Amino acid sequence: MQQELAARLSENVPRYTSYPTAPHFHAGVDAAVQRGWLEAIEGGEEISLYLHIPYCDRLCWFCACHTKQTRHYEPVTAYLRSLHAEIATVGGLVSGRGHVRAVHFGGGSPTMLKPEDMVALGTVLRGNFDFLPDAGISVEIDPNDMDEARLDALAEIGMTRASLGVQDFDPKVQKAINREQSFLQTKAVVDGVRSRGVASVNLDLLYGLPHQTREGISSTVSQALTLEPDRMALFGYAHVPWFKKHQTMIDEAWLPDSMERFAQAQIAAGLMLKAGYQAVGFDHFARSDDALAIAARTGTLHRNFQGYTEDRCETLIGLGPSSISQFRQGYAQNMPATAEYGRMVEQGGLAVVRGIELSDDDRVRGWIIERLMCDFAFSAIDLIERFGEIGQKLLLQASSIALRDPARLLELDGDSFKVPVENRPFVRSLAARFDKYFETGKARHSVAV
Repeated sequence: MQQELAARLSENVPRYTSYPTAPHFHAGVDAAVQRGWLEAIEGGEEISLYLHIPYCDRLCWFCACHTKQTRHYEPVTAYLRSLHAEIATVGGLVSGRGHVRAVHFGGGSPTMLKPEDMVALGTVLRGNFDFLPDAGISVEIDPNDMDEARLDALAEIGMTRASLGVQDFDPKVQKAINREQSFLQTKAVVDGVRSRGVASVNLDLLYGLPHQTREGISSTVSQALTLEPDRMALFGYAHVPWFKKHQTMIDEAWLPDSMERFAQAQIAAGLMLKAGYQAVGFDHFARSDDALAIAARTGTLHRNFQGYTEDRCETLIGLGPSSISQFRQGYAQNMPATAEYGRMVEQGGLAVVRGIELSDDDRVRGWIIERLMCDFAFSAIDLIERFGEIGQKLLLQASSIALRDPARLLELDGDSFKVPVENRPFVRSLAARFDKYFETGKARHSVAV
């Protein structure tokens, strides 16, 4: 039954790390608008920061991130000067009001930075923002970059969570995606960060990759589990060659079909659950005592541009080219082109070039989508109490889906709408039914499962 549904719902839909999603941002939100939103941050408010490092020393063919390969370090040095300038400008605008609760370094490959540059970046951040004493700092790590000096630098900036890209341990799969990385190499980095006091380790795995098989992904998950990670993410490979041209290096004949993708996802998830991990949302797993698992159990799980998170901050400030900031008022995205971004920030300016201001309708739809993605349910009473008349309109839509949808993606249970357990893998398709922009937009997305 699930496999039949997987075949029927092999549609391309957003991942819903925001609502409205990024393809619907527009030039009406610019640097002046962002400046106003930054200055409106309330005194004492806790905020989060995201820093984008848009460079890699090797381009993985599966990657859909905003990054570029460089064999020379000079462009990275020049970029860091721009990033330091933006940090100083934004930090000055929120000085005395915003207190940093969490920082996430993403990319690209943050760990391609020289150790001294990573330490300097951490120093600049703390010099321009007010960090809470227990602020969390997470870093995306490419094990191929790592050495003892880089491990020491990450410890020096106060890293509390390491997130390692694994993808798959099968050499044939690794060769097909240009990401060769042995299990022993990965284990050495895990051991290295733990020996330096980092308490939380996350591993990112992928299914649906070229040449990947059910047996292969089972072997990869089994090996990953021996590293005893605190969290594991299981993402479906997003094949979007129209968006990322380097993905044309992957022959589509090598890719599994929708039924095989679904089977791989189910096998991997089953192994993690059997090992005692708790499912968090539709693509994360965590130990029961991990903060992410606790948030999932207590209904305080959230979703932002880093995926599932226990971070409750309503303000997330993105720094670096293409970075997206989230405010109570809406979303704002920086200039994607690195050189132009540099020109915009080096004279004390902001780099925002597009975004969207939230309407009341956006807020209620966004709330429903986030709760479905996080809890697989939402309360009708909570919906009306929060949003009043607009909530009532969406309640009618939810009732219609629950009563008339033959796929049974949504059911009414008392005063709550719930996704049946067996249909949770298809929650992105359900979320798209509450997305008023989805049918009208021209954006192309990755496959749902």
